[in-house]
Amino acid sequence: MKTVESIIELRSVLNQFRAQGLTIGFVPTMGNLHHGHLSLVDEAKQQADIVVASIFINPMQFGVNEDIDNYPRTLEKDKEKLVAAGVEILFTPTPDIIYPKGLDKQTFVEVPGLSSSYCGESRKGHFRGVTTIVCKLFNLVQPDIACFGLKDYQQVQMIQTMVDDLSMPIKIIPVATKREDSGLAMSSRNTYLSDAEKAQATALYKTLQWVKSRLAENQEFEKIELIARSKIDAAGMRTDYIDICNAETLEPASAGDSNLVVLAAAHCGKARLIDNIQVSLS
Repeated sequence: MKTVESIIELRSVLNQFRAQGLTIGFVPTMGNLHHGHLSLVDEAKQQADIVVASIFINPMQFGVNEDIDNYPRTLEKDKEKLVAAGVEILFTPTPDIIYPKGLDKQTFVEVPGLSSSYCGESRKGHFRGVTTIVCKLFNLVQPDIACFGLKDYQQVQMIQTMVDDLSMPIKIIPVATKREDSGLAMSSRNTYLSDAEKAQATALYKTLQWVKSRLAENQEFEKIELIARSKIDAAGMRTDYIDICNAETLEPASAGDSNLVVLAAAHCGKARLIDNIQVSLS
């Protein structure tokens, strides 16, 4: 695996692969890699000839009082995992390389509507930071395909919308959520949890499964959401939101919707965890 930091070197290396007619898959990350990230690499390897991964802790997507300073940095271990997974190129830029003019003067990309609800409402400006960095990385890598985990369902929808709206020739491939044996969705922020908190956090996915089972019986959406919130809170977590949505638009579900997604976020100890479950009523 070749590790590059500069934009000039990245483009030079990738141009050599393109000259050979090889397709490029891309997996952008913020590091502290787990099996969920590696499943994205596995999918990219199946879809493309060359896999590029990036590790960049993006300051633009962290809000006031969020955890960027304490975000886990495990670059050497991450490199070992990516080598074992068969990644050809690792791009590790610094903030000065990505945002040479500073964040205040940086052009940004924002998806209207989707960026202001759910996690966008709780974390103001977060999705502007996500779409801006993904757009910039897409421009630098120019991949044929890019893989994103469905644990961040709203993020995947936003990136797909951005790609469609800006006519980017990139196929977005959603990859199923990887889970611990307990059902807890794998996340870099799980490292913030104590053993006791990890046990508490399993309530998030268990509640989503309960919602799915209830939706098979009736569509009293608001009542189901209220009970689900109480279940999460009763487990010792603090619910941010749990909403039953149209899976395509992420608008609140209404009668007649058959493809649904239940989006949830909750605080457990120092961590804010997100998860979701898709439901088909057809």
